[in-house]
Amino acid sequence: MASKLSIPSQVPLRSQPLLRPHRRQPFLYASTPLICHRGLRTPRFLNPLLGKSSDDNGNPPSEEYAQEMTVSRMKAEQQRKLKKSFRSQLFESTADRVQRERERETWYSENKPTTMFWRNTAIMASTVLMTALGWVAGCIRPYEKDPNSTLKLEDVGWSEHNTSPHNLEAAWIDLCVLLGEENVTEREDDLYYHAKNEWINYNAKQHERPGLVCYPETTEQVSAIMKMAHKRKLPVTGYSGGTSLEGQFTPTRGGISVDFRRMDRIVRLDKEDMDVVVQPSVGWEDLNEELAKDGLFFPPDPGPGAQIGGMVGTGCSGTNAYRYGTMRDWVLSLTVVLADGTIMKTKQRPRKSSAGYDLTRTFIGSEGTLGLVTEATLKLTNKPKNERVAVTSFGSIREAAQLVSKVVSDGVPIQAVEILDDVQMKCINDSGSTSRHWKEAPTLFFKFAGTRTGVQESIDIVKNMAKKQGCKGFEFAESEDEAAELWSARKAALFSVLAKKRDENDHVWTTDVAVPISRLPDIIEQTKDDISSCGLLGTMVGHVGDGNFHGGTFS
Repeated sequence: MASKLSIPSQVPLRSQPLLRPHRRQPFLYASTPLICHRGLRTPRFLNPLLGKSSDDNGNPPSEEYAQEMTVSRMKAEQQRKLKKSFRSQLFESTADRVQRERERETWYSENKPTTMFWRNTAIMASTVLMTALGWVAGCIRPYEKDPNSTLKLEDVGWSEHNTSPHNLEAAWIDLCVLLGEENVTEREDDLYYHAKNEWINYNAKQHERPGLVCYPETTEQVSAIMKMAHKRKLPVTGYSGGTSLEGQFTPTRGGISVDFRRMDRIVRLDKEDMDVVVQPSVGWEDLNEELAKDGLFFPPDPGPGAQIGGMVGTGCSGTNAYRYGTMRDWVLSLTVVLADGTIMKTKQRPRKSSAGYDLTRTFIGSEGTLGLVTEATLKLTNKPKNERVAVTSFGSIREAAQLVSKVVSDGVPIQAVEILDDVQMKCINDSGSTSRHWKEAPTLFFKFAGTRTGVQESIDIVKNMAKKQGCKGFEFAESEDEAAELWSARKAALFSVLAKKRDENDHVWTTDVAVPISRLPDIIEQTKDDISSCGLLGTMVGHVGDGNFHGGTFS
């Protein structure tokens, strides 16, 4: 049965297509014979490619139609050639570029410099030789690891400071902006005053004296000063009371002296917690006078005029050290400004704390080398209601020292014990610094504190021990005025020696000596003999209750 879609017999099948086969349209030619052989009608979209051999009635196409189809096929062929030409140019351009790159790589590979044999040989020989020399040197002198975990002082490099006049002038301008011109000075007498006092014999050289002196009033101002000095590489030295005998406040590299005299306030007093916050220029005598109104007491009592800032910086002691300890035992926390201006607080108010390092004790005694103290929180205690002072003299300094050792070893409750030798007592009489004349013999000053009964009991015990030791007299005060009069000789000891100076050529040299209490009689007697054998005038005075005394020589 013939298909209804069979191609009429008048339409001959074209053996060749009119157009060149396209690579992307192979189905047009591969499927056409199948369609024709199946007797299917040629699809309409294939007519332009296969050509039309008859119209719908089976008649041959007209001449106009043939010409129209020829022109259409020519245009299509022309467009195809144009497209092929652009694509060919693109392919040719890509091929040329690839070819040029290959030629360039070939040229580089052919003209690449070759490594010389002798050069490689020389490098290898040098390496082997240096390795051999290093091995021989290591065998002859092997490396010895330093057993010390700290750096030696001679290996520490000096800090780079800039104390040129130009830099100091610029620093003066900065300080005037920070503090006000009235709080900055460069007067010669002020600079000299901040480099020396009448109690020390070291005269700072001209280049060691400070170039500027400033007077801050707050911690923030101190921080601003340190930031400026850190930026300009200027050394800074703190100054509070200026009563040091060893010259801790004396600059050695010039720079800036920070005087805390305007930071002299008691910031806060807490009576219930028994602590007080003070600024560095509060004197210990003024503080105790204020605390006495509330029945409180701050025990450390160094020389007259000492202030809290210097007491912290030197880790001072005092006549009460035997019973109450030193400055380290009475500081709870510190507010410190570091070298770069950083403000830090070493500890909070609670007394019990074992968290981290004990930074408070680190700064105490550092003499301002770690930072400047701007506030200190101090512990307080109740002021003793009954205080008595007793004085006893001996025939020799060894007898006096032996009594001290005996009192301490037996645990007799005393508040303080001081020793003054015969030369020191003579200096006190010569200076006229007290209201009475003293026996010029080695003398012990005792201070007792506590309840009335306890004080009297301690006095009786010490009096009996002194008689057994061979004392030449035992006197004790009956009232506070008498106690102050007796104790005044101890406080006037240093100044009475300084009064011996006649001119600038005379010098008084003082130092501290500390030994175990059992060796105290030996060291005192030996020191006395050494001073006498040298033909010098020497005095001895000190807090012998903890094995410490001051030796002074006059030349």
